Amino acid sequence: MGEEGVRRVIMLFGAHVSIAGGLENAPVNAAEIGCEVFQMFTRSPQGGPAPKITEEMIATFRARCSKYKLKEWVVHTPYYLNFASAKPAIRGSSARNVREELERASLLGATYVMFHPGSASGVREGAAMKFVIEGVKKVLDGYDGSAKLLIEISAGAGMVIGDRFEEVAEIIKGVGHPELGVCFDTAHAFASGYDLRDRKAVDATLKIFDQTIGLKRLKMLHANDSKIELGGRRDRHEHIGDGFIGMEGFRAIVTHPKLQKLNLFLETEPEGTERDLKTLKKMRV
Repeated sequence: MGEEGVRRVIMLFGAHVSIAGGLENAPVNAAEIGCEVFQMFTRSPQGGPAPKITEEMIATFRARCSKYKLKEWVVHTPYYLNFASAKPAIRGSSARNVREELERASLLGATYVMFHPGSASGVREGAAMKFVIEGVKKVLDGYDGSAKLLIEISAGAGMVIGDRFEEVAEIIKGVGHPELGVCFDTAHAFASGYDLRDRKAVDATLKIFDQTIGLKRLKMLHANDSKIELGGRRDRHEHIGDGFIGMEGFRAIVTHPKLQKLNLFLETEPEGTERDLKTLKKMRV
């Protein structure tokens, strides 16, 4: 088959965008800054009931995604969830909320829903991991929607669960679901001690990921530079090229042959996101 008959797989770039005024505004906000894909919340990340998603909202949302030629959209869960909490009520509500997000994301045609496992403050590490595994199992029990669940790599602050590849692998193995995947956040991984500053470092980190978790589980990337030095164990995002990962690191990520089927989603401060998108597009293979 000639080259013209082969569909070339390329990495697409987008960002987390606002749903102010209604989630159907997210595709418009994404298009305005040059997104090819985008990420959003479907409810307030700080708390409160989730707004109802009506048939009219779904139709408008999907029509706008088509109009602006957006290729993929994903959903981030709220920040207040904690599967590792010492309080059963918090663990229970976390599982219910993530299940709701999966169902809401499926209505909107979103590909993935990513979540943070939570913090083990006040809980023994072994018990915390057990709580997380039990909670994720509850989320997925009987679920038959189209959106897939992803564990997001954490930054390692405090007693956070999921900052080490070994912990993520333990959760995946314990849950035992074939489609449970991983969202790799560059700033979080870097803060947790995984170097990404050049091609050699990216190769080494991906090798460790593959040996520990398996690259087949890696489904998407959060592209964030880091205000924190390697292994600094704090979650502080920086614009692309302005942090400790740097331009060389992101060029190695964007051009890496093992990552070309994945899409990148920025979570940098809104006033510089459009510039970050242009920077990443210039690096594209």
